[in-house]
Amino acid sequence: MGVIKHEEEVYSAIPPERLFKAFVLDGDNLLPKVVPSAFSDIKVLEGDGKAGTVKLITFGEGSSYKTSKHVIDEVDEVNKVFKYTVVEGDTLVGLEKVKTTVKIEAHGSGSIIKSTSEYHTKGSHEITEEKIKEGKGKAKNIFKAIEAHLHAHPHEYC
Repeated sequence: MGVIKHEEEVYSAIPPERLFKAFVLDGDNLLPKVVPSAFSDIKVLEGDGKAGTVKLITFGEGSSYKTSKHVIDEVDEVNKVFKYTVVEGDTLVGLEKVKTTVKIEAHGSGSIIKSTSEYHTKGSHEITEEKIKEGKGKAKNIFKAIEAHLHAHPHEYC
């Protein structure tokens, strides 16, 4: 088993508190509403939304994947940190798990979103940087859709 780490930063004009509320605290509702082609449903299977919570993500018709199971590792509302691990689903081809940490920090009047993902491969399976960038590109498009929604609805998540 190998571990491949990928880090990325994205800037936003949205303040950190709003982004954290929208993406992390209400993402289960907001993501399927704003990007239904990517997310059909996000369901809590067990837990209260904090560490240890298990969620089943059902992807939308526009996705090449069907489902993914995530375990929440940490939700730190004070420091705007969210950690989760993908433990099951067809997104894990050749992978044992994917651990992700998202930290949202103030940057001027907006935010900087720092994301670190660790891809834990099975056996001698290798994941290419191209495949990682493809996935991160899709995630960035979803982020931009949510960001546009927040711009269009300035009183939500205040």
